[in-house]
Amino acid sequence: MPPHRQDSARQRRPEGLRRAAHGLLAAVAAVAVSIGVLAVPAYAEPTVEEIEAAIDEQWREMEPTIAQYNKVRAKLKANREKSAELAEKLAPLRQKSEVARKRIGGLASQYYIDGPSRELGALLVSDDPNEISEELALLNRVALMEHKQLEEVLAIRKEYEDQKKKLDELIAAQDKQESELAARKKKIDAEIKRLKDSLPVTTVSTSQCPTINGVVSEAARTAIRTACAQVGDPYVWGATGPNSFDCSGLTQYAYKAAGIYLTHYTGAQWNEGRAVSHSEARPGDLVFFSSPSNLHHVGLYLGNNQMVHAPRAGKPVMVANIYYMSGIAGFRRPG
Repeated sequence: MPPHRQDSARQRRPEGLRRAAHGLLAAVAAVAVSIGVLAVPAYAEPTVEEIEAAIDEQWREMEPTIAQYNKVRAKLKANREKSAELAEKLAPLRQKSEVARKRIGGLASQYYIDGPSRELGALLVSDDPNEISEELALLNRVALMEHKQLEEVLAIRKEYEDQKKKLDELIAAQDKQESELAARKKKIDAEIKRLKDSLPVTTVSTSQCPTINGVVSEAARTAIRTACAQVGDPYVWGATGPNSFDCSGLTQYAYKAAGIYLTHYTGAQWNEGRAVSHSEARPGDLVFFSSPSNLHHVGLYLGNNQMVHAPRAGKPVMVANIYYMSGIAGFRRPG
């Protein structure tokens, strides 16, 4: 083989070997992955229970912050009121001391510019020593009295100003503490919101009802949130909301929010939904009581044998066990 062809062949061999080696490694890696040798473990999404545990932990962390925040705000309010009272007391004292200062300052200036007054000059050239002595004593007493009054006013004024200064310093420190606590609360609130937003769309979490998982229907989720938001509202016969309800008024109001219109009558609502068995019942279904021929009560099923309902006069909308009522007539699924 000619020398130049030998060189070319030598150059091609390493290149070909590299390509073959890369291909072999890729094939081995593919086989390894297929049998799980090099498989990367899949990331597991946190469960609803884990998310709720994280929310509980955030709440435990925030509760002392909220308590401290409320304590600081209460003290801050009291100190601001006290500072305002002191400022109000200071105003006349300031005015009184300024008047006294000006009066004494005016007398001194006048004496400096004009010299002794004519009365004092006449007194000084008087031939009667007793008269001079008495007048000088009088003038001295007047001066001492004015000086004493000014000192008293200034002493009181200083006392109030010292108190106000301490209060103002305390208020400034508490203002800073309040801002720091508010920022911490805001941060924890944001984390709780993030955790709540990470719950699956099929989970309904409200403050008034237990957390419910696996609510597949958007209408059911809306109805549950709406009914749970009414917990604590009074029972009023014939009421359909928004501030009071009877039993079928509550279920009508809940599903109206979801765009499903039920009649405000228990018997009609029984016929406006699809029948489901107790074992098939899921959150958002309606649960009826007594018997199909004599229905007298309805609630919104939450799962786990729980419901939200408007029980009777004297008892507000509440969450209760479905066996709280006697005689389950059946379940219906609206929509």
